[in-house]
Amino acid sequence: MTFQEIRKSRWFKFFSNIYVLVLTLFVIWMLFFDTNSWWFTHRELNNEIEKLQEQKNHLQTEIADDKKILRNLKSKEDLEKYAREKYYLKKENEEIYLIEYQDSIPPE
Repeated sequence: MTFQEIRKSRWFKFFSNIYVLVLTLFVIWMLFFDTNSWWFTHRELNNEIEKLQEQKNHLQTEIADDKKILRNLKSKEDLEKYAREKYYLKKENEEIYLIEYQDSIPPE
C-alpha cells in the first residue's frame, strides 16, 4: 500500500481531521497528564480508601473489645478489680506493691 492510497482511505481522513486530533490530544491530556488527572487522582483516592477501610476495621475491633470489657464491668467486684489492675487504685489504709517483670536479662 502506498502513501497515496493510505491518504485516500476513510480512516486516514477521519483521524487527520483537526477536530479529531485536538479532541484526542485533549482527552489524553485530561486522563494522564493534567494535575487533576483521572489516572493519578483516582489511584491516590483508591489508596486512601484502602487505608481508611483498614483503620475502620481496626477501630471496629477496638470498639468490640471495649464493649466486651464494659459488659464485664457490670458488677462492683469486677469494676474494682479493673480499677486496681489498670489504674492502680487502692482502698484507704491499703498498700500496693507493683512487681515489674523484665523481658530480657540485663547485660553484665
